[in-house]
Amino acid sequence: YLMDKRFIARDVITHFARAKILYEDAQYHNCIFLGLDEEGVPKHCHRRATGSSFKCTEAGSQAEYSFHHDGESEWLFVFEAPIDMLAFITLHQKEWRTHSYVALCSVSERAILHRLKINKHIRKIVLCLDHDNAGIAACMRIRDILVQNGYNNVRMLHSVNKDWDEDVKAMNGITPIKAESDET
Repeated sequence: YLMDKRFIARDVITHFARAKILYEDAQYHNCIFLGLDEEGVPKHCHRRATGSSFKCTEAGSQAEYSFHHDGESEWLFVFEAPIDMLAFITLHQKEWRTHSYVALCSVSERAILHRLKINKHIRKIVLCLDHDNAGIAACMRIRDILVQNGYNNVRMLHSVNKDWDEDVKAMNGITPIKAESDET
C-alpha cells in the first residue's frame, strides 16, 4: 500500500519497519505507526486503513510519543500525519537519517515539545503541516509556542499541493488534491 498507492520509497519503509515502528496489522491490513518512549516501549499507536479513509489514534496513546525518528543533526521536521512524514522523506532522501522528524497525528504541539526536551541538540525546527487553512493556522500557533519556549529558528515549509503525500502522488502521475488556503 505505502509503495504502490502512496509511492513511499522502499528504503524509507524498510527503515521504519526494521525499527519495528511501522507494520501492517494482520486482521484489517491497516498501516500501524508506533511511537516509542526513550526505553523503546510503545506509548502511541496511529492506525491508517489501506482500503478506506479510516484513520485513528488509539485510545490511551500519549501524544508526546507519536511516530518519530530522532537524528543527530540540529534539524527537526514536523508533520500532521505519518504518511506525510514518509512522503517528505521520500522527496528529500539525501542524508535524511541525520535529521529528526515527528508526525503529530494532530496539530498539537505536545510531541514537538517532547522531542525538543529529549533532543537538546535540536535548534532548527521546520513546520511542514498541511497546506490548508487549518495547517497554516496550526503552524502559526505552534511557532508562537516554540518562540515562547526559546526556539527562535522556526520555519514553515509548505507542500505544493494539500500535503506532502499529494506532492509525491503528483510526481507519480496521480492528480493531487490541491492546496486550499487563503495564501494560494
